[in-house]
Amino acid sequence: MSDNLFELFAARFPADRATTFIERSDGSTLSYGDLLVRSAQLANVLSDLGVRPGDRVAVQVDKTSAAILLYLAALRAGAIYLPLNIAYTTGELRCFLSDAEPVLFVCGPETLAEMRELARAVGVKHVETLDSHGGGSLSDLAKKAAGGFVDVARDSDDLAAILYTSGTTGRSKGAMLTHGNLASNAEVLRQEWRFTAVDRLLHALPIFHTHGLFVATNTSLMAGSALILLPSFDAGEIIRLLPRATVMMGVPTFYTRLLARGDFTRDLARHMRLFVSGSAPLSAQTHRDFEARTGHAILERYGMTETNMNTSNPYDGARVPGSVGLPLPGVDIRIADPESGSAVPQGQVGVIDVRGPNVFKGYWRMAEKTKEEFRADGYFISGDLGYVDEKGYVRIVGRAKDLIISGGFNVYPAEVEAAVEALPDVAECAVIGAPHPDFGEGVVAVVVAKADARLDPVVMLAGLASELARYKQPKHIVIADELPRNAMGKVQKKALRERHAHVFER
Repeated sequence: MSDNLFELFAARFPADRATTFIERSDGSTLSYGDLLVRSAQLANVLSDLGVRPGDRVAVQVDKTSAAILLYLAALRAGAIYLPLNIAYTTGELRCFLSDAEPVLFVCGPETLAEMRELARAVGVKHVETLDSHGGGSLSDLAKKAAGGFVDVARDSDDLAAILYTSGTTGRSKGAMLTHGNLASNAEVLRQEWRFTAVDRLLHALPIFHTHGLFVATNTSLMAGSALILLPSFDAGEIIRLLPRATVMMGVPTFYTRLLARGDFTRDLARHMRLFVSGSAPLSAQTHRDFEARTGHAILERYGMTETNMNTSNPYDGARVPGSVGLPLPGVDIRIADPESGSAVPQGQVGVIDVRGPNVFKGYWRMAEKTKEEFRADGYFISGDLGYVDEKGYVRIVGRAKDLIISGGFNVYPAEVEAAVEALPDVAECAVIGAPHPDFGEGVVAVVVAKADARLDPVVMLAGLASELARYKQPKHIVIADELPRNAMGKVQKKALRERHAHVFER
C-alpha cells in the first residue's frame, strides 16, 4: 500500500460495505460501498479529462455528499484538491485559478457561462458543474464511468491539497498540504478524541475549509464512522438531528446560537459523547454557559490552515475554559520571542511556533515567503501570540497583528474580551485598538448584548475597574447588534478597526 491518503482511509472502512457513511438531512443515505463505487467513477472522469497525478482540481460548489466524493476522487487520482470558498467573487477566483493553474474547475451550474469565460481567459482546460443536489455535468459523466479504479500511488510528501489563506492583508497564499500532513493529523485526532466506527458526526461546517473537510471529514473516515450532513448551520435542524448524533463539531457561533434557544436542553444533549469547537476563539463564558446548560464541557482545540490541528483540550481530563489545551502527540509547540525566535520562560507571552508532521510543505509558488515563515530549526511561525500556563495548557491571547500598545503597554485583546464577556448581559465582545492622541492606541470594546438585554457602558466600565489594570480597560465601548464574521465564524477585526478608526478624534 502507498501513502495515498485514500488508501489509508479505505483500510479503515467497515467490512460491511452497506454501513452508512453519509446520512443527509432528508434521511437518504450513502453507504461505504457507494463511496467506493462513486468516488471511483469520479476518479475515472478526472482521468478521462486529462487530470494527471500532481495536477490541480479546483472546486467552488455547494456542500453535498457529491462534493465530498469529488475530494476523495481527487485523492484516488493523485490530483491536488483545491477547495474554494463559495463566497469568492469572479475577481478573486481569477487570482486563485491563475495562480494554481488547475486542469479542471468545478462550479455551480448557475455560474457556468461566466466561469467558462473566466477559464478561457486564465487557461483552465475544463469546466464542469455540480449543483446543490449533487447533480450537474460532472455527475452525468460519472454515471457513465466504470465503478472500479486503481488508486494512484503517492508518497507521504506528495501534495494532496492546496488551501488558500483568507488574505485579509496582501495576496492570499496557497498552503500546500501533503498526504502525510493530513494522514498524521486525522490519525492523531481519531485516537485523541476516541472516534470509533459507531460514531455519527453532526456535520454543519463548510467543506472548503480545513475544519469541515480535514478535521471533521478526515477524522470520521479514519475511524470508518458516519456523517450526518447538513448543507449549512441551521439551529432548528441541529436540534432536530442531534438525537441521531454522537459527536458535533462547530465554531463558537454554533454554540452561542444553540444556547439562545429554549429548546436546546440538557435532555436533548444527554446522549452526546463529544462537542468540539474551533476556527475561532471560544469565550470562557460560552464554555461555562454550555456546561451549565448541558452538562458537557466543550472540547476546544487550536489549529491553522497551514498546520491542521496543533493542540487540544484532553478527552479525559480537565477541559479548561479559555485554553486550547495541550500539544497533540507528535506536535512540538514553542513560545518564542517574536524577533529572536528563542524560547521564552513558561508563563510569558510570545509567538507560537509549531513543528511536526502536521505542518504544511510551504506556500504554493512562494519560496521566499515560505522561507520567511519558518525558523532555521524547522519551526513554523504561526503569528499567534500565547503562553503556556502552569499546567502546561496553551492559552492564546491574540494574533500578533491584533496586539494593542496603549501608552507603551501591551494589551492582549483576549484578556480584555474575557473580562467583558463575564459581565452581566454580555453575549460577546471583540476588542481592538484605535488611534488615540495621547496613548498611541486606545482600547475599544465592541459588545453585543444578550437577547432582550440592555447594556450601559458606564455600568460596564465600573464592573471592569476591579478586573483589569487601568491601561487594559476600554477607553470606549461600542454597543453593536452583531460582530462582523467570516464564513468560519471568526470575528473580522480588520473591519472593526476600519469602522471605529476615528472614535478618539477630537
